[in-house]
Amino acid sequence: MSEIRMDSAFKLALPFWCSLLLVPLLWITAIWGGWSFLIVIFATWILFSILDAAFGLYPVNEDPETDKSLLYWHRMITLIWAPLQFVTLFSLIWYAAQSDLSLMEKIGLFFGVGVVTGTIGINYSHELMHQSPRGERALGDFLLAMVLYSHFRSEHLLVHHRYVGTRRDAVTARYGEGFHSFFLRVLKESLVSAFRAEKEKRARQNLPWYDLSNPFFIYWGLQSIMLLLAMMLGGWGGVGLFILQAFVAIWHLELVNYVEHYGLTRKHLGEGKYEHVQPHHSWNSSHRATNWLLINLQRHSDHHYKPNRPYPLLQTYSSSEAPQLPYGYALMTAAAMFPRFWKSRMNPRVRKWREMYYPEIQDWSAYNNGKLPMPKGG
Repeated sequence: MSEIRMDSAFKLALPFWCSLLLVPLLWITAIWGGWSFLIVIFATWILFSILDAAFGLYPVNEDPETDKSLLYWHRMITLIWAPLQFVTLFSLIWYAAQSDLSLMEKIGLFFGVGVVTGTIGINYSHELMHQSPRGERALGDFLLAMVLYSHFRSEHLLVHHRYVGTRRDAVTARYGEGFHSFFLRVLKESLVSAFRAEKEKRARQNLPWYDLSNPFFIYWGLQSIMLLLAMMLGGWGGVGLFILQAFVAIWHLELVNYVEHYGLTRKHLGEGKYEHVQPHHSWNSSHRATNWLLINLQRHSDHHYKPNRPYPLLQTYSSSEAPQLPYGYALMTAAAMFPRFWKSRMNPRVRKWREMYYPEIQDWSAYNNGKLPMPKGG
């Protein structure tokens, strides 16, 4: 590889490293206390929305056939983040236990920690779990264990990608479903569907669910280690703060899941068969700054179309190819917290999407009410 090409690759990757700036913000919150935890919320929810407005959309697509050796600096941020988050999280648990921070200050601090472990940590684990090297997939499991949501890997790879846009996929938000109802439903259904998928996978191999190849044993083991470490460093208070940040992280993940597929369904072809996943089955967003922070997660249409494509090479689509979100994820997830407001803005967009892609379907009641048959397949 020439030095010029390597230098160019580094410059292209550099904006995606902005997530590292969130770590010192957490330590500022820990040292200053008080209302300083709002700094993290401002940085992730408000600042990047302002930057989106300033920088606008980025419609440029990198060549999907780009030599992966040129993605070295893009990959490094996802590899570095896992140990960095681990050290930060457990150092803060120890610090909180030793400090004179009040209970409310500790809650504010670990709310901010959860914003970071959810916005960045789970997102990076999502990228890692899609990669081929076992070491990268292991780092993905490591990150998910830090938020007690390890089953997300099984649910995402075995269920979500296969059944997105159908009622078998728990995290496809139904048309008219408010986020709060969605969140409570998904907390239960995603765990059940993940375990069922791994059990069915073992059955196809003529193995019992409790065979050691079932990754749930890894999930339970890693999560237990994380809880034990929190106890050792911070006592029961440390465990409580660890669980708090995990809940906030999961809340952020499911807010994003809600936004990514709200109201979008795949066409039922009859006899439990559905059309193949296409770019128009996910909401797309090309807002530049938030895609830096979320390593192109908003180019979600292409991620479902080509799940193994690394994030720097994900393609964006025009409004004629995939439905577009009016704003970046920060504003859209904030709007999702207010169901009536969300539906007033998004339901007309879903109806327009239906008219555009499926004009032949006149009666959507079966899709709206979940009356269609489950997709075939294990």
